[in-house]
Amino acid sequence: MDEYNRFVDWEKMDVTVQSQDAKELSCSEFQELKQLARQGYWAKSHSLRAKVYHKLINNIPCRTVTPDANVYRDIVVKIIGKRSSSSLPLPEFVDNSLVPTYCLNAEGIGAVRKIILCVANQFPDISFCPALPSVTALLLHYSRDEAECFEKVCRILACNDPSKRLIDQTFLAFESSCMTFGDLVNKYCQAAHKLMVAVSEDVLEVYSDWQRWLFGELPMVYIARVFDVFLVEGYKVLYRVALALLKFFHKVRAGQPKESDNIQQDIRSFVRDIAKSVTPERLLEKAFAIRLFSRKEIQLLQMANEKALQQKGITVKQKRQNVHLAVHAENFKSEIVSVKEMRDIWSWIPERFALCQPLLLFTTLEHGCSLNRFYSHSEGHEPTLLLIKTTAKEVCGAFLSTDWSERRRGGNKLSFFGTGECFVFRLQPEVERYEWVIIKHPELAMSVSEPENHASGSSSTLSSHTVPEDPSDRLSPFLSARHFNLPSKTASMFMAGSSECIIIGGGDGQALYLDADLNHGRTSHCDTFNNQPLCSESFQISVLEVWGFRDTMNG
Repeated sequence: MDEYNRFVDWEKMDVTVQSQDAKELSCSEFQELKQLARQGYWAKSHSLRAKVYHKLINNIPCRTVTPDANVYRDIVVKIIGKRSSSSLPLPEFVDNSLVPTYCLNAEGIGAVRKIILCVANQFPDISFCPALPSVTALLLHYSRDEAECFEKVCRILACNDPSKRLIDQTFLAFESSCMTFGDLVNKYCQAAHKLMVAVSEDVLEVYSDWQRWLFGELPMVYIARVFDVFLVEGYKVLYRVALALLKFFHKVRAGQPKESDNIQQDIRSFVRDIAKSVTPERLLEKAFAIRLFSRKEIQLLQMANEKALQQKGITVKQKRQNVHLAVHAENFKSEIVSVKEMRDIWSWIPERFALCQPLLLFTTLEHGCSLNRFYSHSEGHEPTLLLIKTTAKEVCGAFLSTDWSERRRGGNKLSFFGTGECFVFRLQPEVERYEWVIIKHPELAMSVSEPENHASGSSSTLSSHTVPEDPSDRLSPFLSARHFNLPSKTASMFMAGSSECIIIGGGDGQALYLDADLNHGRTSHCDTFNNQPLCSESFQISVLEVWGFRDTMNG
């Protein structure tokens, strides 16, 4: 173990890590490595973890010219000179990030800064990389000298496998990862998300901290376990663990008064002190219990968020769009919802659309109760938001991800389309957002059928064709084939429209049916779920509005 002892302050380290005999790792199959990493096979031996890291990082496919240990030895004196390593300024691209000490001794703490400056010299294309100090400090534990640690860091940064994302190196990549994390929280941590919306003026700013939770606040023994799995499985692991942290935070803080008026600081404090409530094993167990989207789906969602940022010119660091600024009180006027209610809805929609402002496209008060006019005003806009107020003062609606013009693909036949990003919700008498059956409860895909008098000639159900025959090579209905240039077999069916009716639904057993005159509507509710119906089973429409999304950068 002496060869990996140079930078470690062993008085601060877990003694069990020193006492374990070094084992060998002979396997190379991915599935076996994956299991061993998740089980913490090399977590109890400092020496074994160092050898495993060396093996895994050496197997990362890299650019042809990737700086190695010899490069570090050549440049370190020229770059550092006679300056004290403890006071070296960090490059701007780390964005004043925390520089964790991770039980390093004084020499190790100084070495982290030297290595980062040398990395900056060799990677001039890096513009934003706040995770770098944490990664460098961690790898220094498992390196014989500074040069070896430098080489490990460079190999991670120089990875050229397009399917293997490791560390964000631009603001665009980082910001889109924050948006993607927000989308995942909205989908998988709804209780925590509801708390964030309630106590934070800018929920997006809270989620922008997600990488700091991991690479900054999380104690050494925890981030090392996460990094074990990260080197084997990749970026998706980081999302899993961050979601698990948020779930645990919500569980611990639910019903308790906030420690401060700043939820962002509260989460940071919770993660720093996580050992008081959650073990590393329990954290990973929770993380891998989340039935997350596939790696391909997350990559597609990330690409969509990057594209949305690029279209709005957000490619360098700037003030993040505040969700409250997207719905301006002075410019917003609805006969159905208040500014606060619209802001609540805005917190539910995918992050890339939350960058936009609401734009009224259609209202029955101005355009009349005509389904044809509904289509003519809504078509050409994607996504749209449907709001309904009944004569009984109930308020419900739907976020619709796909242009209504897609209905024409079925000719005169009632045709289904849309994606799993669609959702239905209720605002009055109580606020409730309904998740999609097909995603959370695929066994109920056949539970919501079309009413006989609206779907003549068609016997399909809302979700009957969306369950993949072979889930191992098919995407879930969350993403649209047309949006991402995917095979048509991945298309989904969450909306339906014809000249006679509109059908929206499937969320937690909820479905919404609107007649052609836009005066009457009905709902369908599956008793399998312990939730309240969307609204009355049969209702009269008082006001119906359709809202589009206006690009804030282009007017």
